[in-house]
Amino acid sequence: MKSVAVIGTGIMGAGIAAGFIAQNIPVIILGRSKEKGDACLDKAITLAKKIGVVGDGATKDEADLKKQQFVGILEDWQDWGQCSWVIETVAENLELKQQVFQYLDQVVPSNIPIGSNSSGFPISKIAEGLKTANRMMGAHYFMPAEVVPLVEIVMGQKTDIQFAEQACELYKAIGKKPVLVKKDIPGFLANRIQHALMREALSLVQEGIATPEDIDDAVRYSFGFRYAAVGPMTQKEISGWDGMANAAKEIYPSLSNITTLPPKVVMLMADGKTGMKAGEGFRKWTPEQIKTVSDSYSRRLKAAFDVLNIE
Repeated sequence: MKSVAVIGTGIMGAGIAAGFIAQNIPVIILGRSKEKGDACLDKAITLAKKIGVVGDGATKDEADLKKQQFVGILEDWQDWGQCSWVIETVAENLELKQQVFQYLDQVVPSNIPIGSNSSGFPISKIAEGLKTANRMMGAHYFMPAEVVPLVEIVMGQKTDIQFAEQACELYKAIGKKPVLVKKDIPGFLANRIQHALMREALSLVQEGIATPEDIDDAVRYSFGFRYAAVGPMTQKEISGWDGMANAAKEIYPSLSNITTLPPKVVMLMADGKTGMKAGEGFRKWTPEQIKTVSDSYSRRLKAAFDVLNIE
């Protein structure tokens, strides 16, 4: 495989680059400054070694890995022809992303697919009015990008399915799990399902029916536990759609259909209680607790990843 160009030098850029470096695929990290690009590459190599460099890279030390990569300023890079994939990971700002794509539209050969890691903006808006919008698509990762297997390939209004399928094949080749989203809808695929669950969970907290801790346990130790083995559609194929249909008659009418955040969440945010980063959300967090939970979270993600690989 040719090189992969990563546009942007933040956390997501480093994680995305790490996934390719770990598979011994050279990356070209392009940003607004060489210093930020170098820092991003250092982070990416550290992450790549943490998840395990495969193939020829297994015997290479950090210095050798660094020599395989390139860091530069976006406007200075000329050799786009050596890229098999270009992915934008700049800040979640629509105008900024549109500017980047307008530039890429002009300089990247039209046979090379271009993706955006935007988690909120439709690719149809990002690529609006561009001459080569047919080879542009969403390529949405989930944090931490170097660990979570899923990449959502989202087709815009003008995306050619051949380019989207090409991106899917590229991600399969590096051990990721791409899903093809054939319509550019808000939230794409995984976030729509996740937000449907969160709407019901937060409504249950708002109504005083359950605590946040009990909701976590209810999900982790029941259907959440099963979903590491098979997804919800296959699980119902196993258990039977008739049973689900009978339960749905009773449950569906009572499910939450709110279109705004529950008051309890609004009040939390108004008070600056936005979670671990603020030291408090629904519960208070000490630095020691944050470290303990974060470390445990990483270990559990690794264990879940191992489960996903069991055939």
